[in-house]
Amino acid sequence: MSYCPFSGGEYYKNHFQPGIYVCAECGHELFSSISKFEHSSPWPAFSETLHEDSVTKHPEAWGPIKVCCGKCGNALGHEFLYDGPKEGLSRF
Repeated sequence: MSYCPFSGGEYYKNHFQPGIYVCAECGHELFSSISKFEHSSPWPAFSETLHEDSVTKHPEAWGPIKVCCGKCGNALGHEFLYDGPKEGLSRF
């Protein structure tokens, strides 16, 4: 398993080793390395969550959707609609 602290470190943007990314707080499975893709953002980018309950989404007034761990509520970042690697996919 890969622990993904979204503030950098070993599993930052350029880490593409096969595995599952889990919440650094509780170990809940979040993303698969299969859905990770190159993006101009300095943060890791994923096109989809691993499971339907991997994350919870909280719309924010200013645009992107806040994404939190589906188990413990740890803040993970944002979902940007239609900014994924293929048309119609999001970027987490």
